[in-house]
Amino acid sequence: MIDLIFPDGSRRQFESGVTGRDVAASIAKSLEKKAVLIKLDGELRDLDRPLDKGGAFEILTRESPEALETIRHDASHVMAEAVQELFPGTQVTIGPAIEDGFYYDFARETPFSLDDLAKIEERMKEIVDRDEKIVREVWDRDEAIAHFKSIGEDYKAEIISDLPKDETITVYRQGNWKDLCLGPHLPSTKSVGKAFKLMKLAGAYWRGDHRNAQLQRIYGTAWASEADLEAYLLRLEEAERRDHRKIGRAMDLFHMQEEGKGMVFWHEKGLTLWRTVESYVRRRLDAAGYKEVRTPQVLDRIFWEKSGHWDKYRPNMFVCETVEGEELSLKPMNCPGHVQIFKFGQKSYRDLPLRMAEFGACHRYEPSGSLHGLMRVRAFTQDDAHIFCREDQIEEETAKFIELANSIHADFGLERDHIALATRPEVRAGSDEFWDKAEAQMLAAARKAGVEPVIAEGDGAFYAPKLDWVLKDSIGRTWTCGTIQLDYVLPDRLGAEYTAEDGSKQRPVMLHRAICGSLERFIGVLIENYAGAFPLWLAPTQVVVATITSDADDYALAVAQELSAHGLRVETDLRNEKINYKIREHSLAKAPVIAVVGRREAEEGKVALRRLGSDRQEILTLQEAAGRLALEASPPDVARQAVLRATSPESSAAGAREAG
Repeated sequence: MIDLIFPDGSRRQFESGVTGRDVAASIAKSLEKKAVLIKLDGELRDLDRPLDKGGAFEILTRESPEALETIRHDASHVMAEAVQELFPGTQVTIGPAIEDGFYYDFARETPFSLDDLAKIEERMKEIVDRDEKIVREVWDRDEAIAHFKSIGEDYKAEIISDLPKDETITVYRQGNWKDLCLGPHLPSTKSVGKAFKLMKLAGAYWRGDHRNAQLQRIYGTAWASEADLEAYLLRLEEAERRDHRKIGRAMDLFHMQEEGKGMVFWHEKGLTLWRTVESYVRRRLDAAGYKEVRTPQVLDRIFWEKSGHWDKYRPNMFVCETVEGEELSLKPMNCPGHVQIFKFGQKSYRDLPLRMAEFGACHRYEPSGSLHGLMRVRAFTQDDAHIFCREDQIEEETAKFIELANSIHADFGLERDHIALATRPEVRAGSDEFWDKAEAQMLAAARKAGVEPVIAEGDGAFYAPKLDWVLKDSIGRTWTCGTIQLDYVLPDRLGAEYTAEDGSKQRPVMLHRAICGSLERFIGVLIENYAGAFPLWLAPTQVVVATITSDADDYALAVAQELSAHGLRVETDLRNEKINYKIREHSLAKAPVIAVVGRREAEEGKVALRRLGSDRQEILTLQEAAGRLALEASPPDVARQAVLRATSPESSAAGAREAG
């Protein structure tokens, strides 16, 4: 007998070998009809697979969130079956579920076309209608290799040959089609449903190695319902509209080109946006007690060997040799350089915590195929900082950082989705005892700040666990921006120490932290979050002064000068074009405010303000407009300080004296 524990805590005994379907039927026939998978002690299993043990037991339907990945995996199998029916002789290789969908790699001499995707989709729907049963089979290893070779599936035979000798070989059969797979799978092709769509074609090397044969990859998406599919396709359309690369070109912010792969050419407006972000972050760091430093771009190989990066990170480093035989590397990160500054001179326990910041330019090799606009680059600048502290200061410093990071992300208009606690990776430095302690410290620090982190197993840095900020943008996408990492290893490797209260020499703890992360990527996220329509304080051009007639040109220049004197970023448009044309053009360029001036405005000393996205005009005197816009354009931290000053007791007392 086996003992099953249900989600409500109840227990029931069943004969060993009972299936999930049998258990569902024993509860209700309606549940048996809806069931597609079971979960036993956290492991998803086929509904009809005999149970060989008891444990925590749950029955899943198609609507269960945990079933979605299996729906996508099964959709990839249905696609592979459709391809082989339509295009005999095509070999299948691998076809996993991925975020938001699935793909399958095929070996075929003739390239697929976009027209083929529509045919494959139609055949997939036919296969779903066939309601082909999906059955798990355990095969003998040698028989499996021989079988797949006999039907021309050489890639499948190679996969089996490379599996460990003690690996159980499982094949899933759907109708007359079969595939090597670990599973689990749904009971039949009908369970997949028809809420899928094939999205695009791509090339892929077998096993990701450019020395191997090139395959053809078909990407698709699959969802539990048609409504979910439609919502996803709408999100894709919106994401396409917000693509930072397109907006960057349209707004003249930056460009990238083949001769500098992964490197950004910032234009004047883009650099203005960059400097606005950087200046804001710098003010917040200054107020939080950080000391800004700068470290060299290139350092000797020996330095990186001592830090441990040469062994762990060498494939991602740009390395060069001098004529004197020196082997140097562009820095991929700033942390070892900050340790050198910490080591310069004597440090005491009274100096801790020491918060050291740098807008450090770093270089990391990324494969050409993975580069993606500002989101994945080879040259980037981090809002990097390191907090050197005593062990008893870890929780307080981490909690302070959590508060600071949350405030900064909110000022940029990004909502926190969650904070993830990334735990020990498979390849790591330090003992299990160290990792137990470090992970517990990060968890305690997060809780001290009122945050219950989501555990991300195995995602920690090789030297330390970390907390990662996962932010949500205006259309619900998530982005990882910001991190704090607890490190005992690097200070020890590089010999950092301070004098403790008892006179002994101690190693500091090093908290690696960033709030924006890569400024390039963060600005890319901001561009897409706002679709280029930035709030006034971030906009590269805040006001465009546009003339209705040429006899208002002198007044327009005077308006621009006055607005600039109030700290606003201003452009003028004195072209001999109709005002509606100018307004439309500057609206497309995402100018937040257009100040329209003509003969009447010049005579009366006024401006007509038009806001982006609105047809209304607001008529104000020039001084009123300048004062109001300057106030609106204040960065959030500056605006808060102004409010504090205005409401402080000293300010109130001064006002009373003035009134007296």
